[in-house]
Amino acid sequence: MSETTLPDDSDPFDAIVDAPFDAALSERYLVYALSTITARSLPDLRDGLKPVHRRLLWTMRQLKLDPANTFKKSARVVGEVIGKYHPHGDTAAYDAMVRLAQNFSLRYPLVEGQGNFGNIDGDNAAAYRYTEARLTRTAMQLMDGLDAGTVDFIPTYNGEEQEPELMPGLFPNLLANGASGIAVGMATNIPSHNVAEIIDATLELIDNPHVEHERLMELFRGPDLPTGGQIIDSKDIISEAYATGRGSFRVRGVFEAPEADKPEDKVAGIERLGGGQWQLVISEIPYQVAKGKLIEQIAQAIADKKLPILEDVRDESDETIRIVLVPKSRNVDPELLKESIFKLTDMETRFGLNLNVLDATRTPMVMGLKELLQHWTASQIEILQRRTQHRLDQIARRLELVEGYIIAFLNLDRVIEIIRYEDEPKAVMIAEFSLTDRQAEAILNMRLRSLRKLEEMELNQEKTDLLAEQDDLEKLLGSPARQRTRLKKDLRGLRKDYAEDTAIGARRTRIEEAEPAVEFSMDAMIEKEPVTVILSQKGWIRAAKGHVPLDQEFKYKEGDALAHILHAQTTDKLLIAAHNGRFYTLGCDKLPGARGFGEPVRTMIDLEADTAIASMVVHKPGGKLLLASSIGKGFVAETNDLLAETRKGRQVVNLKGDAKLQVIREIPEEHDHVACVGDNRKLIVFNLEEMPVMARGQGVMLQRYRDGGLSDATTFKLEDGLSWKMGGSGDRTRTETDIWQWKVARSAAGRLPPQGFPKNNTFD
Repeated sequence: MSETTLPDDSDPFDAIVDAPFDAALSERYLVYALSTITARSLPDLRDGLKPVHRRLLWTMRQLKLDPANTFKKSARVVGEVIGKYHPHGDTAAYDAMVRLAQNFSLRYPLVEGQGNFGNIDGDNAAAYRYTEARLTRTAMQLMDGLDAGTVDFIPTYNGEEQEPELMPGLFPNLLANGASGIAVGMATNIPSHNVAEIIDATLELIDNPHVEHERLMELFRGPDLPTGGQIIDSKDIISEAYATGRGSFRVRGVFEAPEADKPEDKVAGIERLGGGQWQLVISEIPYQVAKGKLIEQIAQAIADKKLPILEDVRDESDETIRIVLVPKSRNVDPELLKESIFKLTDMETRFGLNLNVLDATRTPMVMGLKELLQHWTASQIEILQRRTQHRLDQIARRLELVEGYIIAFLNLDRVIEIIRYEDEPKAVMIAEFSLTDRQAEAILNMRLRSLRKLEEMELNQEKTDLLAEQDDLEKLLGSPARQRTRLKKDLRGLRKDYAEDTAIGARRTRIEEAEPAVEFSMDAMIEKEPVTVILSQKGWIRAAKGHVPLDQEFKYKEGDALAHILHAQTTDKLLIAAHNGRFYTLGCDKLPGARGFGEPVRTMIDLEADTAIASMVVHKPGGKLLLASSIGKGFVAETNDLLAETRKGRQVVNLKGDAKLQVIREIPEEHDHVACVGDNRKLIVFNLEEMPVMARGQGVMLQRYRDGGLSDATTFKLEDGLSWKMGGSGDRTRTETDIWQWKVARSAAGRLPPQGFPKNNTFD
């Protein structure tokens, strides 16, 4: 009695096994993991198939769906597969079958579909009751030899049928069509490759087992993907990936315009429309990227204003890919547009290489190219040996019968006499002519019309031919060198079907290292428009379109008023300086419009709650700012060092105690002197060269005070004189050219300013 079969009157709790939960769980999970690895997710390196694909092909062969026969309903195939061979759902089996038929999924499809089998847009296939299928010539080559004793047949899951353990054909399916799968704790991801290149590398390996990996990579160039595209990594990166079995490649779509008039435009993907107008054409997209998804990404980038240099995208594809990109204007740089498409969409993707396969012992292993080809070659040699032995066995059985027939012809009258008069003719013939049981049985079953002279001659010729073939096969079976020669001959024959000059064999994917990318920032994608930036005292910011007068009245929230206003462009960056010495960066294109009150600047930058904004200036590349604290220390900062990449900003001026950032002024190139005025109305002037240029720090003492601190500071050109704004209405300024009395060394105390200097102690 088994453990699970109990008498009717037994206690059901007697069947419960008392075991630690972790031990029971780990034991069962290990069984599941091994099943997933060996029987579902990883391909066998010998035929490159997973069980579901192998069972699909075997079922279609049993249904006689070869290329010469008519199509049959996919539902018939799926029903046979899940009913006899594959104990899983119909959806899983049909999805696997659909992929085998898609020429954009497999480099060399194994199933020929009739009906809707999905498309490169990402649309699903029709239900299996609407589609039909049959095998391709490639699939037949992969299964060639199933009837020649080349592989073992194993029982199906219910023991009612037999199925092949693997497909014995010479077609190198693993590398030719690739594979992908996720098991438990491991995965595989193998791209497709060119059959002619695979065979060339294999022939080189057979001739020279010690061949260097670099030599193999000269013949085996790398992936050849169903949808074409371009692999832009260097040959060294590709070679290293295949040496170890792990790596990744950058795959790009291709811009090409077949209808372009000039060869250079055709290669660049540019179609000229007249009047200086042009458009870009995408002719190939990266592998495993749905065309519909790619177009959606481009359209979304236009809608999000990430691609303001692009006006429109159109899908004009039929059997071939044709995606048209219309630039905003004819002055757009085509290379800039291409690079932006590569960066913002899936026109450039990364394919991870993981040559994790099951070897001949069903052991998962990551192999390099050479090791994989060695294992595959060894499996093909074994299949050749089994095929040869199977044929030898057939010859031996046929020779046995032929020799019996010849004996019968040589003794035809006696054989007829025995058959006519003996009660047990079989036994008599065996005893009289030293025949075997099979020979005697064959003679007794021989047709009367075969008893003619021509048949005897044919039998003698057949025996001669069989003996010659037997001798050749025995020599082949006994000589590894002959086996290698025979394998090379067969491979060369297969190569003719997939040569570079054939439609199916021509390489589709270009392997060309990309030229250095056009250097550009996303700022180059922003459409340049004038704006007026307004920042209120309570920290609300907005941008009005155009350069409006800076003295124009704007509405503010109750209790709020203008703090800072300036003219800028949408392509500009704003430098916002806080009193704590920290600088923040905002893009003018991201500022809210001026129809309302704007938005709090604190929602855009991480400004401390108790810190106010000291100033706001437009960043000018290569510019300089005069920075000074309230205690009279300062330095010159280059604007490029002030840009912050995050919301947290960049600490620039280090402050101690109650000190705050007091002065932020742009320094024109022609200015050569600094003027400082303190709270005590003392003024000093010194040479700008006395101030250090720093990226961060406290700076140096500009002016010394007994009481108070720095009120304001500015720069000017000495020969033009020092200017300040006059009080009262209007924009009147006064310029003092006779300034020698105040010109001293840096960090002096200074003296009272000239008559008419503003009472608020500032230069503005």
